Formats: sequence, C-alpha cells, structure tokens
Amino acid sequence: MATTGERATSRKRARREAMSRVDTAWLRMERPTNPMMITGVLMFAKTMSLERLKRVVKQRFLAYRRFRQKAVDTPAGASWRTDPNFNLDWHVQPAALPGRADKRALERFVSQLASSPLSHDRPLWQFHLVENYNGGSALIARIHHSYADGIALVQVLLSLTDTQPDAGNDSELPRTWLKQDHADVARRVGAVDRYMQLGSKVVEKGMDFYRDPGLAAVLAKEGGEIARELLHALALSDDPPSLLRGRLGVSKRVAWAEPLDLEEVKAVGRACDCTVNDVLMATAAGALRSYMIERGERVDGMTLRATVPVNLRPLEHARKLGNHFGLVFLDLPVGEGNPIRRLERVAECMRNLKNSRQAIVAYGLLAALGMAPAAMQGLALELFSRKATAVATNVPGPQQPLYLAGCMLREMMFWVPQTGSIGIGISILSYNGRVHFGLIADGRLIPDPDAVISRFGAEFEKLLYLSLMGSWEHTLDAVAAEAMFPAGN
Repeated sequence: MATTGERATSRKRARREAMSRVDTAWLRMERPTNPMMITGVLMFAKTMSLERLKRVVKQRFLAYRRFRQKAVDTPAGASWRTDPNFNLDWHVQPAALPGRADKRALERFVSQLASSPLSHDRPLWQFHLVENYNGGSALIARIHHSYADGIALVQVLLSLTDTQPDAGNDSELPRTWLKQDHADVARRVGAVDRYMQLGSKVVEKGMDFYRDPGLAAVLAKEGGEIARELLHALALSDDPPSLLRGRLGVSKRVAWAEPLDLEEVKAVGRACDCTVNDVLMATAAGALRSYMIERGERVDGMTLRATVPVNLRPLEHARKLGNHFGLVFLDLPVGEGNPIRRLERVAECMRNLKNSRQAIVAYGLLAALGMAPAAMQGLALELFSRKATAVATNVPGPQQPLYLAGCMLREMMFWVPQTGSIGIGISILSYNGRVHFGLIADGRLIPDPDAVISRFGAEFEKLLYLSLMGSWEHTLDAVAAEAMFPAGN
C-alpha cells in the first residue's frame, strides 16, 4: 500500500493545468528561424557567486510554481505539467567567455543563446552566469514566451533584486514600470470575449478573409469600434520590400548601445511636445534609416512598421504570469530626412494608436489563433507578420540602483522574440536614469548589428542639438529644424 508521502508525490507528478488560449498561441508560434523566448542580459558591478545566485533563484524565481512546470502540447490542447525530474543545476549554469571576455565576446555569446531553442523536455527557462565580465558578472536569462509576456517577465526578473545590497534591510520596489493609461486600457478587457469571437470568424476564413465582403458585412453587423479596428488591421498593406526583410536563417545577432541620459531624452520630449517613447522610437527610426542608406537602400518616402506590445493588465497584476498584452502597428518613417519631422510623425501615430482599440483586437486574434488548427495558425501568422518589419518594445524600469545576490545591477536589456517572417527586434529599457537600446536581428538580414546600434547615439544627438538650439518659448517643429539642419541625413 502506498504511503501518504508517496500518494502526495504521485499527485504532484500528475498535476497539470490547462494553458490559456493566448499562451498556447505563443507556444505554437515556435519556429527554427524564430525561437519564442524572451532573452535578457543583466550586468553587475561585482563578481557574483553561482551558489548565491542559485539561492536567490530557488527562493524567489521558483516561488512562481509555473517555473517548475513543462509545457506539453497535444492535439487536444496545451497544458502545464509539473516536471518530476526538475533539476536547478540544469536551469542555472555557469558560463565563461573566450579571449578578452569583452563586450563583443558577450554579444557573441548572447547571440548563440538567442539562436538556440529551449528544450521542451524541461521547463522552458534557463539562466547562464558569466562570473567574470568587465570587472563584475553578467547574467543571461532565457524564458519562453508561453510563460508570460515581456512586460511581466521583466518584473519577474526585477523581483529577484533588492534596493539595497543587504536584502534584510530592503524596501519594496516602487512600481514605476507600468503607466496608468495602460491600466486604463486593461479595464476594457471585458470586451475581449467579443473580440475573440470575431477573431475566430476571421481565422476560419484563412488567407482570403480580408477580401471577403461577407465577413465585412458580419463585422459591420456586430458594429462599433471593434469592427472598424479589425477591418483596419486586416486592410493594412504589406510592409515594403527592403534589406530588412527577406528569407530568415537560424542564427541571431545581438548588440546593445551605450546608454542615453534619461533627463536629456525628457528634455527633447519637452522641447518637441511629445513623450519619451516618441523620442526613442524616432531615434530608432533614424538609426535604421542611416544604416539602410549606408548599405545602398533607396529609402526616400519609405515608411516601415513595427509591432509594439501594449500592456493590458492592471498595475496590481504587474508580476502575474501569462500573456496579457495586445499589439499595435507603429509607423517608422525611415524615408524622412528631417529628424524633427520624423519625430512628429511617430508622435502623431502614437496618439492615434492610444485612441484606438487596436491592441485589444490583436489580443482577441491571438486568443483565437491559440485554438485554431496549426495550418491556419501559420497562414494567419504569416499574413500579419508581412505587415511589419520589426518588433519594438519600450519598458520603463525602476529609476534607482538595484542589487541581485548582493551585486549592484549596472546595466540591463532584454529582447522579445520576433514572429513569422519578422527578423528584427528593437528593445528600449530605462533604468536608474539611463536608457538602454538593444537590437536582435536575423544574421541573414543584419550580419553586423553593431553597425546599427552604434547609430542610436548619433541620431539622438541630432534631436538633442536641435532641441537646445530652438526657442525655449515655442515648441520645436520640423520647419524650424529644417533651417538649422538642412542636410537631413
């Protein structure tokens, strides 16, 4: 007869939970060309001990029961199942860089990890600690998108940190990373069920659904803003051909820039009457423009799109797992030579998106895709990924020094996966008064990501220069900028 302990162990091993529709969609989006994982890099001022890191992971990261569970996908649906052979030593591993162990070496190592899918035989996450890097240590985290979205996973990683070296005297981190207007969006998620139903009708139609006048009639009958937003999303043209689009390989390239001063970014925003996010996305557009021109691309008049995640969870749920975000399509006017006009166009697009329900529409479509046949998922994924060239994320982090395992966090960045045929990811994260830019790209499209990332600083300097030269009594506009900066390149 089995003992009480044996029966408890058996129940624990048999524990399984149904996976949500949206999480299932991200699980099934995995492709050899685009592994579905969030990759993060955290750099520390002191050398970190592997054993102390493991203690923190065991105490705080594994406090989320989900990270002891494997993702199991069957024709009947996906579920989470507790791994009976969970081994922390496999999930938290030491690593060493070759040669001088400098920034380039770390970028190459992170590129290799970002190109390598996680094993589905185990829980889909892994930490790699480079104990000796630049006078301190570096931690590379890889977590599958099916566990949670990038916004939630950044908060999970931050939950491993403290505001003082001595965790015993720590105080709670201020919740500065989610904007209240995103929480306002979350209050409208009660409408998602309707959007999922409409999304299911769309998915059932396959590649021809947006040409079907019958579907348009159905959506019109449903009425309201949701129908208009969905029709608008489906009617978007494909992004134009460029060197940033093409057949993808299985090798990723990762690079990051020297951080910008957050107060300087805010100063540009005040001078141009726009947000910090507008300034940073316009800077990214300028960097891509400069890189494309150098490689011989004709960009005059060209506008590319980036899919941008929008948080749909309330502030009090910032650290809950699962995927609770929508996507919007943001214009990146790489064909505009005037830096301020480029910023104006980004800001205008952002304002229009904030007044739309495009993000919730996308969430509903993702939920519908999670229950669709695999072949239909592929068709819909390809259709939507043709409408954008990049994925762009911007997460505001805590503006104070943080400590993990007693070591001060000096810099951090992360990248979300690209989907379908999209091969470029732009990451922006602010922390402790500085803004960190990162780039991940398919090696076939951008074999030299440092050539792109090195341009972010120069593009921002243009905006800062024009802002300082303009009149402090009036908002700086494109006409005034043209007089000061006629070259436009």
